[in-house]
Amino acid sequence: MMRSLFYEDYEIGAARATFGRTITETDIVMHAGQTGDFYPHHMDAEWCKTQPFGQRIAHGTLVFSVGVGLSAGEMNPEAFSYGYDKLRFTKPVFIGDTISVRITISEKRDYPKRPSYGVVVERVEVINQHQETVLVCDHLLLVNRKEQLPT
Repeated sequence: MMRSLFYEDYEIGAARATFGRTITETDIVMHAGQTGDFYPHHMDAEWCKTQPFGQRIAHGTLVFSVGVGLSAGEMNPEAFSYGYDKLRFTKPVFIGDTISVRITISEKRDYPKRPSYGVVVERVEVINQHQETVLVCDHLLLVNRKEQLPT
């Protein structure tokens, strides 16, 4: 589905949430193969038993990728991603954990390089089935303005 939202349409504090997705062993193995990250924290079940978490953990980049995919809602032709800031992996994600995403508009600001756009900051929180935040970051959107700022 596609819906136009302009910079002025975004409200600080507006939030949305996604459905969940369970992280599987296959997800971890596929991600390791795609990225080349075969660190034992993700791949070696026996070694992980000797480590503080006691079991394999999902790659942070896997959790981030799944979170981005879950948070991709309806298409907004007035906006595009400018990137992500302040990315933190705050808790491990294990095989069998179900993650979902809470997205909250946390900030709006001018974009001096292109006055026809504004920056909308979405706080992205990936949460597990225990309602614990496992990843947090800020997604920056460049969004068309309805009205041009004076230059």
